[in-house]
Amino acid sequence: MTYEEEAAAVGEALDRLLADHDPADETAFWGAQFDAGLAWVHFPPGYGGLGVSPALQALVHERLDEAGVSRANQSRNVIGYGMGAPTVVAHGTEEQKRRWLRPLFTAEEIWCQLFSEPSAGSDVAGLATRAVRDGDEWVVNGQKVWTTLAHTAKWGMLLARTDPDVPKHKGLTYFIIDMDQPGVEVRPLRQITGEAEFNEVYFTDARVPDAYRLGEVGEGWRVALTTLMNERVAIGSAVPGRGEGAIGMAVDLWKSHGGDPVARDELMRLWVEAEVLRLTNERAARARRAGTPGPEGSTAKLHWADLNKRIYSFCVDLMGPEGMLYPETYAFRLPDETAMGRRSPQMNYLRARANSIEGGTSEIMKNILGERVLGLPGEPRVDKDLPWREVRRG
Repeated sequence: MTYEEEAAAVGEALDRLLADHDPADETAFWGAQFDAGLAWVHFPPGYGGLGVSPALQALVHERLDEAGVSRANQSRNVIGYGMGAPTVVAHGTEEQKRRWLRPLFTAEEIWCQLFSEPSAGSDVAGLATRAVRDGDEWVVNGQKVWTTLAHTAKWGMLLARTDPDVPKHKGLTYFIIDMDQPGVEVRPLRQITGEAEFNEVYFTDARVPDAYRLGEVGEGWRVALTTLMNERVAIGSAVPGRGEGAIGMAVDLWKSHGGDPVARDELMRLWVEAEVLRLTNERAARARRAGTPGPEGSTAKLHWADLNKRIYSFCVDLMGPEGMLYPETYAFRLPDETAMGRRSPQMNYLRARANSIEGGTSEIMKNILGERVLGLPGEPRVDKDLPWREVRRG
């Protein structure tokens, strides 16, 4: 089909969906949206998609927003929606796709990502969590850290070491693990905002059926790259509409604090950068085809992290002494996705410190862009060919 024919097919599917289903029943509507192929339009038919251009997802969002349909499922299950689903579609069996994709989209089952460890953050392939085969199951022991939403998750995307006698990238296997089982302990990590959206996760003889393995044994790094690339695209492309989000808050604050002409110059510089980032992401989304994204997603993620921090710093400076107050208080609390849009400038300023760390540090993003986009020589890697058990670790 041509792009115009694909757009017409998506439009007809939207017409039927909105005519036959009540958006007030959110979970039922999201299920119908999945069944109509409008969850991820570029996914194959039967798995939440129509097999059309991913650029047409913007049409779906536009029409549903106009109809007042909630998209809270995407914020409730942000890890599953942006990273889990593309990985399952790319590497899962037919049975795995049927089992996991629909409840993932309806947010009936929340997902988390279990990659980083205390001694394996930027160097994810150096992880030490072990999975040992026991018949038709794998027994998992180890620790993960910085796991977003682990306290609400039903399923976790687990990267574990299954062969310590080969180089670190080759001895990994990718699993989907049940977070509700015995042997999985989640401990909250309290941030400077007072929230605990990140967690430590401890595995003590936790079990994973071999049927929950994604990809072949020892091919976990290849599967993980799909998750990581989609993570960077999801973070970097989560850019609000024109004049909305962080820059919208900055404009409103400038107006409410007297419209200082000196601050206006800095505000306009930030506004132009925000608009350039938005337009760049729109152009990239239209050019991107279905499948695993390339390293270009690191560009948006790198720019977004820096710009977000500078905009919220501007906001706090603009507020003067008021900027030193903290309306949310530092009391410990688990995050509620419904409060995300109501954060104060001060809380956004503190939370933005994580932007250059989560989803890959800005330093790692620069390495990816230098090596894979610009073709520059990589940094020396003396442990590349050593068996993992011989590699020195902290």
